[in-house]
Amino acid sequence: MSVWDQLVGQQESIAPLRAAAERPEAMTHAWLVTGPPGSGRSVAARAFAAALQCTEGGCGECRACTTALSGAHADVTVLATEKVVIGIDEVRDLVATAQSRPSEGRWRIIIVEDADRMAERTTNLLLKSIEEPPARTVWVLCAPSAQDVMVTIRSRSRHVGLRVPDPEDVARLLVERDGVDPGLARECAYAAQSHIGVARRLARDPDARARREQILALATEIRGVGDAVLAAADLVAVAEEDAKAATEERDVAERNELLRTLGADDGGRLPPALRSQVKQLEEDQKRRATRHKRDVLDRALIDLMSLYRDVSVIQVGAGQALVNESHRGHIEQLAGRTHLTDTLRCLDALAEARKRLAGNVSPVLALEAMALALRPRTAA
Repeated sequence: MSVWDQLVGQQESIAPLRAAAERPEAMTHAWLVTGPPGSGRSVAARAFAAALQCTEGGCGECRACTTALSGAHADVTVLATEKVVIGIDEVRDLVATAQSRPSEGRWRIIIVEDADRMAERTTNLLLKSIEEPPARTVWVLCAPSAQDVMVTIRSRSRHVGLRVPDPEDVARLLVERDGVDPGLARECAYAAQSHIGVARRLARDPDARARREQILALATEIRGVGDAVLAAADLVAVAEEDAKAATEERDVAERNELLRTLGADDGGRLPPALRSQVKQLEEDQKRRATRHKRDVLDRALIDLMSLYRDVSVIQVGAGQALVNESHRGHIEQLAGRTHLTDTLRCLDALAEARKRLAGNVSPVLALEAMALALRPRTAA
């Protein structure tokens, strides 16, 4: 099985990457892989790294392929931040790594996931290394779109744009790779709007499906100001609980590991010389929890947008497949008692809430304003 086979519905898009791995004249030193969330940006970057290290262009079975895909290859460095922004110290380390020759592979490959999370100062530090790279160093940057990175980076990188995979292809992947029931796989693929990671989580986790059902119910539960305030508070509480559950155990393990490394006793008083390192770890953990909470809220808003998108499809008689087919009865009722202008207003409110959350607006305030806008105003 080739390393490229794991990319769903992207064979045409990744043709430049495959050509570069097979023909030296098609190779360049910096690549920018873009695509919407769930399209497989990081998967494509890792597959490209494996293909470059493999003598057969990505067979998927040799040691070079398996270690590159798993992140264990000595000459493949992956920066996948779990914080809101990528720190300048992290990029400084990457720049230093880029100057060294490959130790065992054919290339020194550096993958930066979420390159759009770099501040301008951080990007400028990276720019010089991309402009004057060593002969065997390859940079692979990943971002949602080319516009999300500085123009100076775009102009010095070759762009590969991925597209949203077909939900039927995603469903087929869930069935073949994860053994999911075909009916459930199709439902989850459409509900996730072709986001492979989200589709897999929905298919595997009944609790995740139940939480999504609760989020979609907000479309009809909000009747007045009081309902809007409570709905916003509930969304924030769910995000905080999810973030806590996802990070709490890991945070404790990281702290204990750091204390053991420093030779400190967890139950005793830390020497002043060690406090700064523990404090830095705690700050990193808070940033990780903040990002996780924002990601949960953003996904909730995307789910709500999918519902109103389905309502608009019914209202205009487009005849397209619904994202939430299992909710067709509920969607048709909502479409029947509101006008298209109401639906578009709700979609605008959800989009504005996403923009505000991305701009560090208080989640409670952003969601309260959004929930107030979802209140029904007209009837058919």
